[in-house]
Amino acid sequence: MNTDDHTATAEHQELTDAVLAARLATGAGDLLVRVRAELGFDDPAVLRDAGDARSQEWLAGALARHRRHDAVLSEEAVDDPARLTARRVWIIDPLDGTREFGEQGRLDWAVHVALWEDGDLVVGAVALPAQGVTLATGAPLPDRPTPVGGPRLVASRTRAPAVVGAVAAALGGSVVPVGSAGAKVAAVVRGDADAYLHAGGQYEWDSAAPVAVARAAGLHASRLDGSPLVYNRPDPLLPDLLVCRPDLAGPILALIRDP
Repeated sequence: MNTDDHTATAEHQELTDAVLAARLATGAGDLLVRVRAELGFDDPAVLRDAGDARSQEWLAGALARHRRHDAVLSEEAVDDPARLTARRVWIIDPLDGTREFGEQGRLDWAVHVALWEDGDLVVGAVALPAQGVTLATGAPLPDRPTPVGGPRLVASRTRAPAVVGAVAAALGGSVVPVGSAGAKVAAVVRGDADAYLHAGGQYEWDSAAPVAVARAAGLHASRLDGSPLVYNRPDPLLPDLLVCRPDLAGPILALIRDP
């Protein structure tokens, strides 16, 4: 083994899972920014497909180099049932918010990288490449400003569930449209919003990394019935979630339970 090989092997061994997650999310995000610049926006479908494929290829290669014994669950790869008996599973979304990625000027798309180990999420990173930001469990997270006025609930700009508007109205709050799930949770983590609730269908890769980051920031994260979010299940469908300031969890869950 030459010196370069020794150096590479040592680097792989020295990277903690948290640092690796942040580097992978950031690196894939940088690649996606270059894909946008390279292909432009004349054909959004081609751009979106290229973004999904190239980010998946890059992340899969990086995980194979750095954590080759771990299993992977990805939106853009065939599900390997071996993950169900693995102790460690990386749950990734190479491009969260594909629609927004394909629209010029949109900043609200993301890359998700999370690690599930022995039954729970232990590491997560959400990159917002168009904003030059990565939020990660292994790094300091921003302090949220003191809330002023009614709560701001982020929701899909195209598929917002009716429950979001009903909860916002009941709490004297407002609804703020944001693109990807990662961008929505990031808005709550950064204090640009106060809650994100979703009903109507998501998968584990949509929420794993954002939930890991939200928990690290001291936020509440659960299903809409208040039950825990469980990952690395045989069926990766995880159709609803609530991420919010801890003081809002009780009132929001009560409104969902007894509208």
